[in-house]
Amino acid sequence: MESVVYGLIVGDSHIHERADELPPKFVEYFRNRRYDFVVHTGDLIDYDVLDYVKSLANRTYIVQGNMDYLDLPEQEIFEVFGITIGVIHGDQVRPRGNIAALTRIARNLGVLILISGHTHTPFIVFDSGVLHINPGSVTGVWGGGGGSMTPSYIEIKIEKSKNVNIILYQLKDDEIMMVREEGILFA
Repeated sequence: MESVVYGLIVGDSHIHERADELPPKFVEYFRNRRYDFVVHTGDLIDYDVLDYVKSLANRTYIVQGNMDYLDLPEQEIFEVFGITIGVIHGDQVRPRGNIAALTRIARNLGVLILISGHTHTPFIVFDSGVLHINPGSVTGVWGGGGGSMTPSYIEIKIEKSKNVNIILYQLKDDEIMMVREEGILFA
């Protein structure tokens, strides 16, 4: 059995509604990577995005966003090396990205990591024993609450030792830039 698992986390693509396509630099980068799982936090909008995300890994966890009319679950829960991970869109809380409310959802789901979207602004926050991960918008489109307007995604590495490494990437001047890296050890 493997001792390290690699994941890609994206969200809020809004393809064919607010954006025409994923940034070509991201598509090229993703094609050259090997992911064990991929998460999309919702607002895919179109079936071609769903098919594309499913093509990136054997395991995919994709939830329905408030703008989706696709047949997707409202939440997903999965486990990697005993670490439980939940995925929601994030429209369940107000204001958008409210960490205290997201922490309550994580506790109700029984997860140590909660991945959400909806804000269109990425964040990595550790609160009251819960790691919150939001990849922002993979296309950098505007959201109802604003957003960073910068395309972004997150890569996650989970080790059997329960060490979790999170790296946030953004597209700046048509180049992929590592913006932030965080490491958490779940004992």
